[in-house]
Amino acid sequence: MSGRSLSIVLVAGEGTRMRSSRPKVLHPVAGQSLLSHVLVALRAAGATEVAVVVGPHHDAVTLEARSYFPGAEIFVQSERRGTAHAVLAAKAAIERGADDVLVIFGDTPLIRPQTLEKLRAAVAGGAAVAILGFRPADPTGYGRLVTDGSELLRIVEHADASESERTVALCNGGLMAFAGSTALTILGRIGCENSKREFYLTDAVAIARAMGLRTVALEVTEDEVRGINTKAQLAAAEAIVQQRLRQAALEAGATLVAPETVHLAADTRLGRDVTIEPYVVFGPGVVVEDGATIRSFSHLAGAHV
Repeated sequence: MSGRSLSIVLVAGEGTRMRSSRPKVLHPVAGQSLLSHVLVALRAAGATEVAVVVGPHHDAVTLEARSYFPGAEIFVQSERRGTAHAVLAAKAAIERGADDVLVIFGDTPLIRPQTLEKLRAAVAGGAAVAILGFRPADPTGYGRLVTDGSELLRIVEHADASESERTVALCNGGLMAFAGSTALTILGRIGCENSKREFYLTDAVAIARAMGLRTVALEVTEDEVRGINTKAQLAAAEAIVQQRLRQAALEAGATLVAPETVHLAADTRLGRDVTIEPYVVFGPGVVVEDGATIRSFSHLAGAHV
């Protein structure tokens, strides 16, 4: 899609559940950080500007963001008071104006560019707010999206949902888009009248509807909005990305003799009629030209074959 698009990437958490000193969004999947996967998807979806909201002392995250999106602006959320509070840390970027404002989490590496394009298209089609929804196997704990067709009527948190509302299978995926013309007005009206005294993005739906504006829900798979908080979840995301990369390689004309034994990096480039024998690992920075064969038990990184 064309037009000016601002993407606000929220980087939350210190990775404590990862049992690691490394910031959570810098953990790798397919040889690239969680954050980089998000930024690459945004760029492919036509994002023209990116604002990354970080906590204090996140210099490594800043460097990573700018290595994948050189023009990325960095904003610091000095105290954590909810998702809407985090977005408004980038208020200066929103004030400059955009056709749409995407709010994405830095720990959702499985989001696809085409899904981000659908969010943008929903806003271009007249929605003031568009939210991604999914249908988990177990919806316990998730906010429910109460809809009428594609129209999003309200978001009900699990704890506040009635018995009938808890039967709603469509749940809040968290990723969302705002029309640039009304984004600041809606965000500015979000209050903190709740038990935690925090500012929640989910309140944007009720505010927009009270303003007579349209709100919509777009359904995606659970994988696309899956956040990574533990090493087990990191491993699960790795498996999904590897499956996607192998399928793309096969469709592009490479031969993978035993696909499930081949480990690819996100930036691996394979030519046509390339043959990859079993048990091959590709690290970052590998290009394999047309017709080459990579023998079993090879481990390549930074190589041009």
